Amino acid sequence: MNVLVFNCGSSSLKYRLIAMPGETQLSGGEAQRIGPPTAKPSCLVLHRDGQPPESRVIPMRDHAEALQQVVTVLQETGAMPDVIGHRFVNGGPNVTDHSFVDDAVLAELIAHQDLAPIHNPPAIATIQACRTMFPGLPQVVISDTAYHRTIPLHARTYALPEVVRQKMGIRKYGYHGISHQYVVTETSRLMNVPLDRFRAVSCHLGSGGASLCAVVNGQSIDNTMGYSPLQGLIMSTRCGDLDPGFTLRLLAHAVGDRGAVEGRLNKKSGVLGLSGRSADIRDALDSTGDDSQNGRDRMTAQVYLWRLKKYLGAYMALVGRPHAVIFTDTIGETVPRVRETVCSAMDAFGVILDPRRNASNDPLPLDVAAPDSPVRVWAVATNEEISIARSVYEVACES
Repeated sequence: MNVLVFNCGSSSLKYRLIAMPGETQLSGGEAQRIGPPTAKPSCLVLHRDGQPPESRVIPMRDHAEALQQVVTVLQETGAMPDVIGHRFVNGGPNVTDHSFVDDAVLAELIAHQDLAPIHNPPAIATIQACRTMFPGLPQVVISDTAYHRTIPLHARTYALPEVVRQKMGIRKYGYHGISHQYVVTETSRLMNVPLDRFRAVSCHLGSGGASLCAVVNGQSIDNTMGYSPLQGLIMSTRCGDLDPGFTLRLLAHAVGDRGAVEGRLNKKSGVLGLSGRSADIRDALDSTGDDSQNGRDRMTAQVYLWRLKKYLGAYMALVGRPHAVIFTDTIGETVPRVRETVCSAMDAFGVILDPRRNASNDPLPLDVAAPDSPVRVWAVATNEEISIARSVYEVACES
């Protein structure tokens, strides 16, 4: 069964065609800079095994045009899909599991697209375009929130009046579930611990979004993101945890303009808001010198790492003695300093890092804990597309 996986961003469309159950990639790439013109032109980057990436400069005004370019590439290879899987960040309270897309499901996705305003709208546009280009081909939405359905009621409930929670659907959903599930499953395999007995704290630290997941017996029991992806850690442009009183003050200052406040918290805060120059924490971590900007960069790094370490300690308390702390995605996989700083002075929690292994350039997955560390520390490359393909194949086989 050939599964075509789509992972949408606001101006990008990643795709992979994967033959299941063997998990062989037949085609893959990414449409970049979709939409209005930018400093560089939109392009389609193709990835082929054993070959350098090929970049094709192609105007793509929207995700439908990007999809058409992907279809053209697939036709060139001669490999076409049997089923399509879409990463969908949050389908709302009624689409909490992986689901085939019919008219009713699509209506639910559209009705709740504001729960993840950066990712949901382009994913919906891609689903609608697939309906036109692949009429009759089954489509499945793989929800980022599905892995977090096991978060217990007491952990997903906000301290609000029940009538408000029920009427407005206010609850913790949790996010990055596709990635957390993949690295947790992979690490339990690497450690030869049965998944249904595996305990961990998974740290998905992307160059954009970031979250931690507390895992007991292979299941999510908490996630730092909440009703929306805005809660929790400091991210590239998202503020993370914030006193709600300040949100009310921002709303009053904006004369009730919800869009302006949401834009400030989602797109102008986080690392970008702290540093004033870059949304990438690596720039703050690499800053040197004594001028005012470098001082601001150092403060940005300290605030980012403080929040991360605080949540790691809290989640280890929830999990009990975990088998592993797992670092993944761009920052978690490639920035040893983040792992080192966050894990420092954590001996009381059973976490002891090996500085040499942590700083090495050995390929992932890599255990960077000291030999005598009771809790292992892993850097594991995430693979959301494979995780999506596995879920799509499972859903398709059950139907």
